[in-house]
Amino acid sequence: MTARAADRARYDRATAHLDAPLAIVDLEAFDANADDLLRRASGKPVRVASKSVRCRALLERVLARDGFQGVMSFTLAESLWLARSGFDDVLLAYPSADRTGFAELAADPKLAGAVTVMVDDVAQLDLIDAARDGGREVVSVCLELDTSLRLLGGRMRVGARRSPLHSPAQLAEMARAVARRPGFRLVGIMAYEGHVAGVGDAVAGRPLRSRAIRLMQAAARRELAERRAAAVRAVRAVAPGLEFVNGGGTGSVQHTAAEDAVTEIAAGSGLYLPRLFDNYTSFTGRPAALFAQPVVRRPGVGVVTVLGGGYPASGAAGPDRLPVPYLPEGLAYDPQEGPGEVQTPLLGSPADDLLIGDKVWFRHAKAGELCERFDVLHLVEGDTVTAAVPTYRGEGHTFL
Repeated sequence: MTARAADRARYDRATAHLDAPLAIVDLEAFDANADDLLRRASGKPVRVASKSVRCRALLERVLARDGFQGVMSFTLAESLWLARSGFDDVLLAYPSADRTGFAELAADPKLAGAVTVMVDDVAQLDLIDAARDGGREVVSVCLELDTSLRLLGGRMRVGARRSPLHSPAQLAEMARAVARRPGFRLVGIMAYEGHVAGVGDAVAGRPLRSRAIRLMQAAARRELAERRAAAVRAVRAVAPGLEFVNGGGTGSVQHTAAEDAVTEIAAGSGLYLPRLFDNYTSFTGRPAALFAQPVVRRPGVGVVTVLGGGYPASGAAGPDRLPVPYLPEGLAYDPQEGPGEVQTPLLGSPADDLLIGDKVWFRHAKAGELCERFDVLHLVEGDTVTAAVPTYRGEGHTFL
């Protein structure tokens, strides 16, 4: 029996009393992935990206481990909810236009002490001030450095379009704008190199493309390490009390941790290990989060139909954004239909061994987005479900 077949047998036994659709997290794999992130971080604290987890119980589980410290959130409403729930170090990784949320933040000492917001434009400071509604709490802010690699005199760009602050001088000027502004305190810098951390460098069947990605990423790491260090020096000249410099992501943990200028690493997807992280040469994890769909039809030889499963992930549309049938091994989508909203035909010889009501296990393309589809995650240890914990959705929250 292969390791994957053994996992399938465990998951089927653990959930035999549960009807699909359902989602699980294999806690042994989850904890092993957490250990791997810490190993690669080489002693630097890891801030957990909540958008990749979207479950309070699992955020609490990983933050209880030595080496993990703080949450990186994705909306202001989520940040405030987490702070009210007892999370005392929440970095909002994206600028917000949530005026109601900013009024709550500026009026509550507990929230203002726990939450740091992201800015990269003076207009965002203006919006926060206009939203205060009499609140006088000092708002902690973090500046984001654009990490994109710019080539050919800036005519070619590699990387996500995030912050407009690309140069150390631009970041320092924004730091001065914060320093001049009453009611704000500059505490951190963030720089997320998505073109390194979030792009696999071992694309199956594409050796030339894979080599090109590795060359690009090596150049990007060198360029960013120098620019990030210069940016941190420039900002510290304005704000000597800077508390943290955050960088990295699951795919770049060890590289980012090697930079002296970086004080903490961000990661989250590596805990669940969705399918987008299968194509990396720098690390290997264990799939921890899966979902199961029930077989509801047997249209013919070598074909079964499962209920639903068409859960595409965000990003540029393409086959890599689709879930993949994982267990039993050997099933594939019908190329004419793909994964469907209500039903999904699956092709392959394993289909002939599946009965009505059997479970087919899938892996989602991106980590936390799976939790937008399910209210509950069933936590599996060995071949037993030991707990069922609510996702954000299960607690009544869909923040985006």
